[in-house]
Amino acid sequence: MNSVAWKAAAMFIGLCAALPQAQAGPTTDRIRQTGRIVIAYRESSVPLSYVDARGQPVGYAIDLCVRIAEAVKQKLAMKSLEVSYRLATTGTRIPLIVDEQADLECGSTTNNAERRKQVAFTIPHYISGARYLVRADSTISELADFATKKLASTRGTTPLAAIQKANKDRYLGIDIVDASEHEAAVEMLARREIDGFAMDDVLLFGLRSKQRNPQDFKVVGKFLTVEPLAIMMSKNDPDFKLIVDDEMRRLIVSREAYDIYDKWFRKPIPPNNIALDMPMNYLTRDFWKFPTDQVPN
Repeated sequence: MNSVAWKAAAMFIGLCAALPQAQAGPTTDRIRQTGRIVIAYRESSVPLSYVDARGQPVGYAIDLCVRIAEAVKQKLAMKSLEVSYRLATTGTRIPLIVDEQADLECGSTTNNAERRKQVAFTIPHYISGARYLVRADSTISELADFATKKLASTRGTTPLAAIQKANKDRYLGIDIVDASEHEAAVEMLARREIDGFAMDDVLLFGLRSKQRNPQDFKVVGKFLTVEPLAIMMSKNDPDFKLIVDDEMRRLIVSREAYDIYDKWFRKPIPPNNIALDMPMNYLTRDFWKFPTDQVPN
């Protein structure tokens, strides 16, 4: 190779070195560099993701994410990996992932087309649907029964959007209240400021179990929506997503995920040591026969 060719080759190598490496994703790079993976959790999404009496994040989605963190450590050949937690709300959960302040959002977030414009999701860990929490003495059983009454849902959630649309399309005349968080809506219901709270049924059963007198409330109605709840992550790191997807699939196929489900849905859980006694519904059970991150919109 002559001197001109050597110089051209050196320039090409220098340019390549200056370019970002395609296979070096931002999430995997950050985890390698910091030795830490950050899990975003929810404060009151019982039994999926919430805080116990000690203020520690616990729940079904948290247990799954801890398994995923271990898989990340193994795949990246790291000797150790610190797991740290960051509180998320309905309003901050997507920005936390987009702004790279958390690597996984382990809560009760629905995988839908609108959110996939900003973030990525793995295989759903629960398929839920919106129903209604009402007081035990209420005669309400369906959405239409809320006509001229007050029905709350949590700001920034798919159930809120669903009841707003149904109310408009069906001219129901419901007075819809948007609550800042799930717990706030339940408190309003307990004080009789509203007549019901619309949210994913799994969260309603969990919130009911946390109340001092759970028997004062009941969950009613057919599914208004179908909600594939899944762990959320950045859409800019396909290598990281592959690790997460592979581990979720392994947990399901090995049936380890079923054991984790039973721990949180069928056995006594903190803080009140009450069992939700919720067998896995047919939507989740059937979806897990062929686990995929592709969900209907």
